[in-house]
Amino acid sequence: MNDILAPLVEALRASAAQRDLAGGHAADEKRLIAEAGLLTIAVPREFGGQGATWQTVYETIRTLARVDSALAHLLGFQCLQVASVDLWGSASQRASWLRGTAENRWWWGNAVNPLDTRLVAQPAAEDGWRLHGKKGFCSGTLGSQMMTVSAHDPVSGLPVFAVVPTTRAGIVVHDDWDPIGQRQTDSGTVSFEGVEVRATEVLQRPETPRATLRTLVSQLVLTNLFVGIAQGALEEAREYVLKNGRPWVNSGVAQASDDPYLQQRFGELRIQSLSAEVLADRAAVLLDAAWQQGDALEASTRAELSLAISEAKIVAHRASLFAGEQLFDACGARSTAAALALDRFWRNARVHTLHDPLDYRVRDVGRHALTRELPEPSLYT
Repeated sequence: MNDILAPLVEALRASAAQRDLAGGHAADEKRLIAEAGLLTIAVPREFGGQGATWQTVYETIRTLARVDSALAHLLGFQCLQVASVDLWGSASQRASWLRGTAENRWWWGNAVNPLDTRLVAQPAAEDGWRLHGKKGFCSGTLGSQMMTVSAHDPVSGLPVFAVVPTTRAGIVVHDDWDPIGQRQTDSGTVSFEGVEVRATEVLQRPETPRATLRTLVSQLVLTNLFVGIAQGALEEAREYVLKNGRPWVNSGVAQASDDPYLQQRFGELRIQSLSAEVLADRAAVLLDAAWQQGDALEASTRAELSLAISEAKIVAHRASLFAGEQLFDACGARSTAAALALDRFWRNARVHTLHDPLDYRVRDVGRHALTRELPEPSLYT
């Protein structure tokens, strides 16, 4: 995998700053990711995919995030939609969509933002549904071939989760994503105007602990994006200081790398990023173990995994913001040149760490530390 990733990482890194400043859709870079074979990394081998462990999947996402967390986000959410089909699909749905991903190198997008309820699924006379409304934060949908979509059924009050081709009539993908960071995740708005959803395209979520692993797969994607951002900021700071650093006039040293306070700052950066990495790896190992248990997975084991992911995400969240800020204290005033776009690490971290409130996650960890109560499955835990 390292032989495959190395040239891809170098290509992404070479254009990362310029693309961050420009924003927009990274079609060429997505093509490079597809050509590297990464779209099928999470597809089971029985359907022609690589069937990689979750630990390998997350290490890959993290590696890309060190140089480009927006493109790493797209790969992570590609794997998340694959996992959605794998967990909730019937035998025929899994065979059709997972094999189709492997054979056709489909990019997957999504319109499943759970806080956006403007998308309504109305029963259709032809034994299916019609989707009406909009969804926001639809990561990866621009330029995708397939997408997952969730909607609200006003009759039953239950959610409808389905898979449809992105080009289906009535779907309009808007290029309106313009945040301060994560600028190339294509996370804009998607409109649905009477979009047909056939009964065979609706995924049926089982009421089992295994079915709730989708949430944890997604949370560990975000965690590893944060780890990659922290590690990438540390590496950029290191290279900048070694190449361009100047010792402070009162430091008494001949070169910046000998300044004891600068060494201390890099020590703090290393400790935080390493702590996040270790906890993320621990959580990935536990996810692999839970995944392998299949339908035998118990609720208590799932809850312990959720807690481990929360612990990792808290540390990674903080490490990414810390590294993105401390990079400038390490590199000095000249590193703020706009063309370098070194602020992208903090901006990317700031945008993505707002995905869900950290306080609730810390509360869950603290409650368990105090009372040994484990978190209940939810949209975010």
